[in-house]
Amino acid sequence: MPSRSLHPALVFAVILVAVFLLHLPLLQLPYFWDEAGYYVPAARDILLTGSLIPHSTPSNAHPPLVLAWLALWWRCAGYAPLVTRSAMMVLAAFSLTGVFRLAERVANTQVAIASTLCTALYPVFFAQSSLAHVDLAAAGLTFWGLTAYLEDRPVSVAIWFSLACLAKETAILAPAALTGWEFVQRVLPPVTRPSQATALRRILALLTPLVPLIGWYLYHYSRTGYVLGNPEFFRYNVAATLSFTRFLLALGLRLWQSFGYLHLWVPTLGMLLAMLLPPRTEEGQERPRITVPVQMVFLVVLAAYAIAMALIGGAVLARYMLSVVPLVIIVAVSTLWRRLRFWPIAVGMVALAFIAAWFWNPPYGFSPEDNLAYRGYIELHQEGERFLEARYPMSRVLTAWPASDELTRPWLGYTTRPMRVVRIEDFSLDEVLSSADFRSNFDVALAFSTKYEPPRPLLDHWEKWEKLKTRFFGFHRDLPPAALAHILGGRIVFADARKGQWIAVIELEHAEVQNAAIRVRP
Repeated sequence: MPSRSLHPALVFAVILVAVFLLHLPLLQLPYFWDEAGYYVPAARDILLTGSLIPHSTPSNAHPPLVLAWLALWWRCAGYAPLVTRSAMMVLAAFSLTGVFRLAERVANTQVAIASTLCTALYPVFFAQSSLAHVDLAAAGLTFWGLTAYLEDRPVSVAIWFSLACLAKETAILAPAALTGWEFVQRVLPPVTRPSQATALRRILALLTPLVPLIGWYLYHYSRTGYVLGNPEFFRYNVAATLSFTRFLLALGLRLWQSFGYLHLWVPTLGMLLAMLLPPRTEEGQERPRITVPVQMVFLVVLAAYAIAMALIGGAVLARYMLSVVPLVIIVAVSTLWRRLRFWPIAVGMVALAFIAAWFWNPPYGFSPEDNLAYRGYIELHQEGERFLEARYPMSRVLTAWPASDELTRPWLGYTTRPMRVVRIEDFSLDEVLSSADFRSNFDVALAFSTKYEPPRPLLDHWEKWEKLKTRFFGFHRDLPPAALAHILGGRIVFADARKGQWIAVIELEHAEVQNAAIRVRP
């Protein structure tokens, strides 16, 4: 541990300014995907009614800490995307301060600064820093909890992990994994085994977060009649994922998201190559490594997340692993610092690789929320829905979620008034053919890419992989706009595309006739 450390308040202030400056072009963007579909409506319900259980959207049983945080900001500063994104960036800066404190505790200030920089620039963390999701806040509180655990401060451990669980229920994985690790250590040699009193204090602190989490679920059950979210949410995220084949595939994806996803392979590979070199010496002594017991703690937490997130969760989203990716980055940076003479250059290369991944979409399927692709999605939908509202304000619109919410909820930032919507699941062939049989129910279609598809997929030649994705992860291919217009019996009146994402407005023939009649009516 360094002899002199930076004060956390100073670290937080510097990080907060940097985060705001980096996200300035994104602050006015309306809400994206799950923001619009759940988190913002649920937080808005708290603002308007004070209810912790959302009523404008089906409850997913997520604990309300982050949603209440947003509602507080809206109450004080007004309801607007700028306020929302500012509130989330404060949480991002707090989370990065937690990364700094953890890295400083297990290594030194130099490693802490470099690790915090790389974490902030990692595309998934960067994108999530201004989005109204709960995963980054839960991750940040987990980092503070891990620091308290390594410093053997049981009360702080209980507080930080309890807050993390109230941010998102999956944060219980870290204290649960550490509880198991405490029991495992009881069978280790005495030289590495903590005393019985110390172990008992730690276990009690680690079990404490169960109390508020169970209390939340009891409250949720008393108000809704179900515990783990609405039945459809439970089916999608738990019941439908319990397959051994799917578990193995999802586990592989979770490990990829922890060590290789969106240029994470750069620090991982750098770490492995650096380990071929001897440690550098200072004043006749080797530069110290992160101690083996600390590395074991990191490994235990990472394994718990990888296994649990492979077992549950219908969508294998990278943001679910934000609690462990910084642990990998800290170990990688520490290894570079320990073994490379010009380690700042290596860290700079990692940072540049991460920045490049903000703008570069990989040659494999990924979620647009993992880099700046989400901005392209929002801008496409803004253009398409403004055109739709201006030209067809009274028409019935065929579309899919989340555009269905964007069109019916003006407070999401896309339209000025609600529009009538006929919703389908996606724009796959089966869904569109079913809709074509009832084309009299709608006048115009707003079609868009519901899945990112790279121009030249890395595994495009492997049909088996596409079948597995379709079977276990809900993969489908959206029809292109021209094919959609042909099947629906209409014509494309608006279309735009950006980096593998597209949107189109298709006017049906009967709607064209109706619009012509309206124009000639005296």
